[in-house]
Amino acid sequence: MKTKNIFQAYKQAPWRLQLQWIGLFLLVLVGVAAIAGVYLSLSGKAAVTGRRIQNLEFQASALELEVNDLASQLAYASSARVMSERANKLNMSLRDPADALYLEVPGYTADSFRLAPAAAADTSTSSSILPEFTASLWDWLIDKLAQMPGSNTNTPEARP
Repeated sequence: MKTKNIFQAYKQAPWRLQLQWIGLFLLVLVGVAAIAGVYLSLSGKAAVTGRRIQNLEFQASALELEVNDLASQLAYASSARVMSERANKLNMSLRDPADALYLEVPGYTADSFRLAPAAAADTSTSSSILPEFTASLWDWLIDKLAQMPGSNTNTPEARP
């Protein structure tokens, strides 16, 4: 009978057990709600970003169509037929180069201008890597040992 009273003394009251179960249930519910909130937040951001990408792709395709349209307009405007019609409207005619009159301009030399600089290879010999990064660990260690006071005779450079 005495052992029955010991277990009964350590047994929780029923209302305490109910409170523990309710607390555990609420803890799980809050955890699920937090995970669902994070998931919904990330899903919302992904949806907004996806929509922005769609809008940018639409704008890029619209700009590409406009560029193609302008290129075709330029090709049409610079076609031989359209250019000859424009020249005729401006009372321009074809001339024979043999019939052309050339004027000599004093002080003008044919070498006085260039449309573009001559193409030349880049002959710069400067290295893009600093010398500090081209030395090996062994070279660095020898330099550090040579800089130590009293160790000038122990370096390989000082040996005969």
